[in-house]
Amino acid sequence: MTEKEVIGVDLGGTAIKLGRFLENGTCLESLTIPTPQPATPDAVINSIASAVEQLNDQKKAIALGIGTPGPTDAQGRIALVAINLSGWDNVPLAEALEKKTGLKTTIANDANCAGLGEAWLGAGKNYQDLILLTLGTGVGGAIILNGKMFTGRLGSAAELGLITLNPDGPPCNSGNQGSLEQYVSATAIYRDTQKTPAELGQLAENNDLSALTFWQNYGIKLGAGLASLIYILTPEAIIIGGGVSASSKFFLPTVEAEIEKRVLQSSRVGLKLMVAELGNQAGVVGAAKLALDNLKCRS
Repeated sequence: MTEKEVIGVDLGGTAIKLGRFLENGTCLESLTIPTPQPATPDAVINSIASAVEQLNDQKKAIALGIGTPGPTDAQGRIALVAINLSGWDNVPLAEALEKKTGLKTTIANDANCAGLGEAWLGAGKNYQDLILLTLGTGVGGAIILNGKMFTGRLGSAAELGLITLNPDGPPCNSGNQGSLEQYVSATAIYRDTQKTPAELGQLAENNDLSALTFWQNYGIKLGAGLASLIYILTPEAIIIGGGVSASSKFFLPTVEAEIEKRVLQSSRVGLKLMVAELGNQAGVVGAAKLALDNLKCRS
């Protein structure tokens, strides 16, 4: 029997990444195109449709999954907002792409897609219940429960970076104060140190005491935030991704110690703390898995 083929799309502010996959996870072909500027809905939809047509020239792919930089509706049809893209407000992205490509289409937040990708082919492939935390410009998250992406009744669950770490902390774009994002994102690191995570990582490599101390304190904050999530979800694994994870060897031991200190042993039996494996391909891989899962739901 011929394996199904699907296409995954990771829509970003500067680039759109696409891949054509078999249902066993083999990537047959990939393509990256620039995001049109300005990135209006019509321009983005046309660019994706053209790229999909190029990837699917033999018409073997039967479904399309899209990771978008913002929240979607619970049905995976509408991009409610798209961060860093202009004029996006309740865009019926799935419907528009179905009309242009003829492929069954579903969409999800890009961090959720990254989590799905890591769960399918990356660091989380041997686990059914896991958390992905992406430490980048902001802090994104994904929850996989029983092997399936959890987004809640509104489609907007798993905003893990927006949980409160300090009620009197710095204001957050979400309207919260002292959210986890305000302490462990790359933006927060630069705000507090005037250095990028990469610079602090290089200093730590050179045994700079202030950088090593910084990463230890960082690990304490991250561990405290993760403790709250562990108590609620008791995952088998926590996967750390995003640009800041490049320096993980300097803070993960502290994170682990903090979790052991803060979380009852009964809530963390067998818990694994790992670094993401798929890098910037996680979103495309997860979008392909999204398309496959959507086909199963419809069949």
